[in-house]
Amino acid sequence: MSTPEPEKNEADAAKADAAKAAASAQPNGATPTAPKPSRDWGTVIRNVFTAENSTTVTILAIVLALVVGAILIVVSNTDTMNKLGYFFAAPGDFLSSAWNDISSAYTSLFKGAIFDPATVSGTPSQFFGPISNTLEYATPLIFGGLAISVAFRAGMFNIGGQGQLIIGAIFASYVGFSWTDLPGLLHMIVAVLAGIVGGMLYGGLVGWLKAYRGAHEVIVTIMLNYVAFFFLGSWLLNTSVFHNPSAAGQAISKPASPSAVLPHLFGDSLFTDIGLLFALAATFGVAWFFKRSKLGFEVRAVGLRPSAARTAGINVNRVQIASMLISGGLMGLIGVTQTLGLANPNNNSLSPNIDAGLGFTAITVALLGRTKPWGVVWASLLFGALQAGGALMQTQAQVSIEIITVMQALIVIFVAAPQLVQEIFRLRAHKIDTGGKGDENAPAPDPFHTTDTTNVAGGEA
Repeated sequence: MSTPEPEKNEADAAKADAAKAAASAQPNGATPTAPKPSRDWGTVIRNVFTAENSTTVTILAIVLALVVGAILIVVSNTDTMNKLGYFFAAPGDFLSSAWNDISSAYTSLFKGAIFDPATVSGTPSQFFGPISNTLEYATPLIFGGLAISVAFRAGMFNIGGQGQLIIGAIFASYVGFSWTDLPGLLHMIVAVLAGIVGGMLYGGLVGWLKAYRGAHEVIVTIMLNYVAFFFLGSWLLNTSVFHNPSAAGQAISKPASPSAVLPHLFGDSLFTDIGLLFALAATFGVAWFFKRSKLGFEVRAVGLRPSAARTAGINVNRVQIASMLISGGLMGLIGVTQTLGLANPNNNSLSPNIDAGLGFTAITVALLGRTKPWGVVWASLLFGALQAGGALMQTQAQVSIEIITVMQALIVIFVAAPQLVQEIFRLRAHKIDTGGKGDENAPAPDPFHTTDTTNVAGGEA
């Protein structure tokens, strides 16, 4: 005799309730894994355009900087601004002139930094020349951004890049023009190592003064920048050991031997040297250092909370000195590329302006890259492209290269103030939880531990 349908439904419901009760009774209060709702593509796309997405904020910051740069390009052109005086009588004159100014400037910027379509049928040096220039300008910035990142992760602000790269350049230059008995490849390697050692000594001095004498690294590095700059330009380059006798009346050192000069990376016709490979190797090394090494973990721990790190048995003084040694060594590599690389305009000689402001530009690159190794690489490529394209923009479009400097500053300002970008583009503050439609995630925990983390019981969360 068959079971009535209502009784069958009741039996099925009882089995389902029993299964739920058994699942809730799993050890450690574990709940059974249920299939997550399928992700809605609209939700995924909306999550891209949120203030929590650092990539989106950075791209929009660049867009804002380009918009402000376009306004400055128009304002700086006297002929275009004269046409603004009769805008309501003939608005087309002003709009056409303004568009021509902006398009010609940014077209020249692209041609000088990435690719010039007119060189498609040209020689390889013409075709790859712009991107080669970008890579050459980006190389020292990669070293500098990594140097600032290492110090920053240890809770220190290294603004002594100028002095550290100058000392590194002095060491590399001396080996380059005096140790000429060394064979070719060995001579170059020793010169590079000398530059690293010079930067490490100058950076390690800062770390030692902070760790054992309580000196603030910002004040110390500022003063040491002046010491290195005047030591080089006012005294060292005028001594018989360094001064080039053929450059009478000029503060220029003897040129480095060709065996110590960094060779071309993509052939003699392209403006990129082997320093780019050193920069990429340094990036891999710093990334491994932070993720895999014991000292890298200690550096991050000291940077987040020195008192807690000291309580855990970490030697904070040793970590601070080691961080500044590494940071200074990376800055010394800028001195190597500036002295022995292809970017040197003085026949691989040392001059008072050898730093070219790279020690301070490195701070901007590190902040834009959010002190992450590969973020620093992308930021360096951006700044290298602006530098390479800015030169052509100045010559072809007659636009001041100072606008490039303003754009670089604006990019960093907008990246450092994501709420401003959020308000301008009306971005969502937080990502939508893809596990349930319409729900927003809670704000991410503060990565720098600047907020109170004590729980109700009085302990640390």
